[in-house]
Amino acid sequence: MKKNILMITPEPFFEPRGTPISVYHRTKALSNLGYSIDFLTYHVGQNVQLKNTRIVRIAKLPFVRKIKIGPSYIKILLDLFLLFKAISLCIKKKYDFIHVHEEASVIGILLKKLFKIPLIYDMHSSMPQQLINYGFTSSKAVINLFANFEKKVIENSDAVIAISPDLKNIADSIHAGKTKLIENTIVFSGKSSKRDIIRLKRKLGIANEKVILYTGTFESNQGLDILLQTVPLVLEQEKNIKYVLVGGQPSQIEELKALAKELNVENYVLFTGQRQFQEISLFLSMADILVSPRNKGTNTPLKIYSYINSGKPIVATNIYSHTQVLTPKISILADANHKSFANGILKLLQNEKLREKLGKKALKVAKEMYGQKDYANKLKQAYLEVYNQVKHAEIKNF
Repeated sequence: MKKNILMITPEPFFEPRGTPISVYHRTKALSNLGYSIDFLTYHVGQNVQLKNTRIVRIAKLPFVRKIKIGPSYIKILLDLFLLFKAISLCIKKKYDFIHVHEEASVIGILLKKLFKIPLIYDMHSSMPQQLINYGFTSSKAVINLFANFEKKVIENSDAVIAISPDLKNIADSIHAGKTKLIENTIVFSGKSSKRDIIRLKRKLGIANEKVILYTGTFESNQGLDILLQTVPLVLEQEKNIKYVLVGGQPSQIEELKALAKELNVENYVLFTGQRQFQEISLFLSMADILVSPRNKGTNTPLKIYSYINSGKPIVATNIYSHTQVLTPKISILADANHKSFANGILKLLQNEKLREKLGKKALKVAKEMYGQKDYANKLKQAYLEVYNQVKHAEIKNF
């Protein structure tokens, strides 16, 4: 008999960026394992088809058409709608598990207490850290309040899934023994036909330049100002280059275009805007060097798992956000400043053998440590342990 999961994600779903992509792959893996999923999310987002999955959205709010990344007051309102809808669903249907992401964990605690359903908390970030990283508040009282929320959620969940070693350490410091480390799996392959690559280059106006590629969001912590500041330094030694930046909101792109113009490098930088989820593999295939200039954070960017699986060399900043996956053996790790990062890019541009060597080593790590089969097995084991734990408690209390 299929087990029923109520999954709750406080995100625009689907959107081709970090957490929604991560949640998509969690859901896909669980549905492929045979679970039946009611997927509760915001009214905003693209509809996607997933086996054994019914997407349920909150009521449409006409004044909310876009939701920015990170904490916001509008999300508090939307999360209240999630709560009411989740209660309605639990009244109408019997669920075997509740699986919550991000701050929906608070909703999960209430549902667990009301309906006695085992709770799995998927920890994509630390709530107090998010408030600080996105500049939502500097109030110690508010940050401490969310730290207490996080503590209560971890203590009251039947299992916690952490997407990075740093988050596992945070959860273990609160309640050791209940957290499973299930890092994100490979999302894009970076393997496309030569014909498709040539066609894409022609469409973008790229001839024989070496392509330095960034994919992802354009939030301030991604360090794209650092990346643009590397261009003049790289041009001093290598002229035949093109920086390609994939992603970003229109206002963010305009801001970075202005910086490129100020640096007098606008002819060497191409902004593609947001592209379809399915196109990213083709962009990775086109690249000669992949970059992640993130300047702060502890969670590993989702792009890194696809980067290492592309077989292309990587330059990334030497911060914990990256070094949980990347090492000097499979990438160039630079300091989070434009001079160091430019040197890393030049090192690869000027050494084809090194590019090939690092790309191959990264690909080997991707296959050995972050494959989808291993990812699915870890999820299966986490659910099995919660199920057995609940059954044992039922027998004990009989």
